[in-house]
Amino acid sequence: MFKRIGLFLATNLAVMVLLGVVLSVLQGVFGIRLGDNGTLLVFAMIFGFGGSLISLMISKWAAKRSTGAQVIETPRNEAEQWLVATVRRQAEAAGIKMPEVAIYEAPEINAFATGPTRNNSLVAVSTGLLGAMSRAEAEAVLAHEVSHVANGDMVTMALVQGVLNTFVIVAARIVGRIVDSYLSGNRESSGVGFGYYITVFVLDMVFGLLANMIAMWFSRYREFRADAGGASLAGRDKMIAALQRLGQNHGVNTLPNQVAAFGISGAVGHGMRRLMLSHPPLEERIDALRARANTVRTVA
Repeated sequence: MFKRIGLFLATNLAVMVLLGVVLSVLQGVFGIRLGDNGTLLVFAMIFGFGGSLISLMISKWAAKRSTGAQVIETPRNEAEQWLVATVRRQAEAAGIKMPEVAIYEAPEINAFATGPTRNNSLVAVSTGLLGAMSRAEAEAVLAHEVSHVANGDMVTMALVQGVLNTFVIVAARIVGRIVDSYLSGNRESSGVGFGYYITVFVLDMVFGLLANMIAMWFSRYREFRADAGGASLAGRDKMIAALQRLGQNHGVNTLPNQVAAFGISGAVGHGMRRLMLSHPPLEERIDALRARANTVRTVA
């Protein structure tokens, strides 16, 4: 938890430095001032959406590079043939183009899906999953990942992050102006004072933490949806069995940060730490599937 917060603060400090450099260039070289809220909003949207959309566009390439995932071009054995055939069948049922299928080296039971669009995606499974899960359980995991792709979760997550980033940048700077104006006695000035920069620095971190909590809430919500989609494609009992098997991980997740939120297995946390987790507890996911099945039976 503290490592994650430390990385977050360091990232925000780096962003602040970058924003400061860009502001200096805009004001000193091009004569553009961001005192106007409309200009500030445009500036914030470029920064807020730019990073998340670039990350989305290169997501497949980055995932392959960071995990060492090897795409199955031509199946070399029966297990790879089964993987490709299963994903193809599920993709057809979900109404999406065939994703690339890959295997990456990792000890834990895990899998992830990523890609810039529903029809340009990657589904990858760990060697740990192939060694520990039955075919029925692995089928449910693949269905979960195909559901992520079919739901457009990668695109939606990028857009949500872009909106949140934009809000943080705009809100922190508007409040910074108000505080700076108060500290200067509302005197007219050609620039901003030290109070502005201190306020913006603090609020970038505070609003950023709140924005991250919202993003993680949405991530947990989409895990429930992907579980439901996996149950529809592979069967509820298989999906529940797969989630129960994931409990053997004991919260272990070696996926790099840029794709960890898209893995089927997430970290374990309680209390305040839970607000920063991308995945709900496995017990809640299993209970949601069972409750959904009971609701269907009651309606029927």
